[in-house]
Amino acid sequence: MTAQPEFPSARFTGDANPYGGGDPYADYRTADFPFTQYANLADRQLGAGVIAANDEFFAQRENLLVPGPAEFDPEHFGHKGKIMDGWETRRRRGASADHPWPTAEDHDWALVRLGAPGVVRGIVVDTAHFRGNYPQAVSVEGASVPGSPSPEELLSGDVKWTTLVPRTAVGGHAANGFTVAVEQRFTHLRVNQHPDGGIARLRVHGEVVPDPKWLEVLGTFDVVALENGGQAEDASNLFYSPATNTIQPGRSRKMDDGWETRRRRDQGNDWIRYRLAAQSQIRALEIDTAYLKGNSAGWASVSVRDGEDGAWTEILPRTRLQPDTNHRFVLPTPAVGTHARVDIFPDGGISRLRLFGSLTQSGASTLTARHQELGT
Repeated sequence: MTAQPEFPSARFTGDANPYGGGDPYADYRTADFPFTQYANLADRQLGAGVIAANDEFFAQRENLLVPGPAEFDPEHFGHKGKIMDGWETRRRRGASADHPWPTAEDHDWALVRLGAPGVVRGIVVDTAHFRGNYPQAVSVEGASVPGSPSPEELLSGDVKWTTLVPRTAVGGHAANGFTVAVEQRFTHLRVNQHPDGGIARLRVHGEVVPDPKWLEVLGTFDVVALENGGQAEDASNLFYSPATNTIQPGRSRKMDDGWETRRRRDQGNDWIRYRLAAQSQIRALEIDTAYLKGNSAGWASVSVRDGEDGAWTEILPRTRLQPDTNHRFVLPTPAVGTHARVDIFPDGGISRLRLFGSLTQSGASTLTARHQELGT
């Protein structure tokens, strides 16, 4: 992937107007960030979690990773005050009456375990509905720690933390986006808000970098799965839902948990192009249309190519699909490639694509070399 240009997040600094009724998102400030083409490494569906925070007096840390936009109910109050859909800490105070203000170093923090380790390309710190109670600034650090470390181990002082987003002023009721240019593989993030306040949502966009030793032990696995390093590189249409949904873990749980295109009125067809974990030998595949009943694709074909400039070779000819059904196919001969493409005819959608196989010797070597280059 080519490097993305720096994005000026500072445009959203300052308070938002107090809520005045009506649609709470009417005055929400956002932009099209260049890095959102990448998957969200902090997706709960991948296994991400907010494992600790120093304070969550007003609103719980787990809200940071809830899918979908934050909700706002102006009448919702509890014993501790206004109930917000986000992570919100109490107001910090100074040491004495003579110095009632927090110091420049005072801050609150939350530890986030990424659902899939990888290279972070961009981060969105969303302060939706935090209009006058958002942090003055935020910073984000990353660490790469094997296994399943506890919060105490991560905070022990033995872990190396790398700055991904330096301390930067942010705005209230806004999607504050930050391009990250650190070429390292991270497993955990530390999100800091200076000195205190609330953040509604955290999104961490990047490329999954799997552990080659784990994939080697697995032997046969889904070589296009997001958690194994697959990527949805491009698609003909993303009207209803993102193409990345098709390589998420597990089966689809509802209609918008798959990929669905708008209705075509021409003689063309829709498609998704994928990059595999590395060069692989594919031996079987699945196309699932779960929860797509009146809008599933009518037919589908699958092709692979080896290398960026390789020719596409069809491994599954155009085949009739049934609605709300998982279709399984064993290939007559294994197919070797680095990329795959699913074509659906004429439009509609699929919920999941699975390509089962194993890394070739070349693919395993490439993945191991990249893993080492990224400092792991």
